[in-house]
Amino acid sequence: MADDKAPKKPEDTSVDPGAKKKKLIIIGGAALILLIALGVTAFFLLKKGTPDPSKEKHGEPAAEVHVPDLNPPASIGPMIEIKDFIVNIISEGDRHYVKAAITIELIDNPAMTTATTGGGGGAHGGSGKPATGNDLAKEEATQRMPQIRDSILLLIGNKTYEELQDLQGKKQLKAELTSKLNSILHYGKVKEIYFTDFVVQ
Repeated sequence: MADDKAPKKPEDTSVDPGAKKKKLIIIGGAALILLIALGVTAFFLLKKGTPDPSKEKHGEPAAEVHVPDLNPPASIGPMIEIKDFIVNIISEGDRHYVKAAITIELIDNPAMTTATTGGGGGAHGGSGKPATGNDLAKEEATQRMPQIRDSILLLIGNKTYEELQDLQGKKQLKAELTSKLNSILHYGKVKEIYFTDFVVQ
């Protein structure tokens, strides 16, 4: 019973209250230095972004040098427009269809146009000027329009309602149409297909 009345020893005497204060002061000092450094960096970056009015009046010689455009706009090929058409598509239950209009951008097939126009005189009937590859491509696409429309209708008609609902399905359809139409055309190739109207119901 004498043991019950004996004073208890503190469990952890190794932690010094002065050491806790030193640790807190060191952490606080590091955080303060970090905040000051961030403030100075932000000040100089924002100061660099604002124009100096004195330099604007006089101008700098380096600011007046013309920099050429590194990405010139791409040339646009001849366009063939396919007016509105309606196609029934595969669907379970309800009937669904696609109403669409397409514009096809063509480029010439250099291998075919040099073989056709290489001799001089031109391949265009009676106009007197030699036909360019783009002229031949557009003329061929116009002549083959029934084959082109047939291919488009068959490809779209074999798609499901779900496939044509999302962007990925439409991109896939564009790729398939491009491949199919390029197999039909000889003097020109499809550069891009644009859906100018596309409704799935």
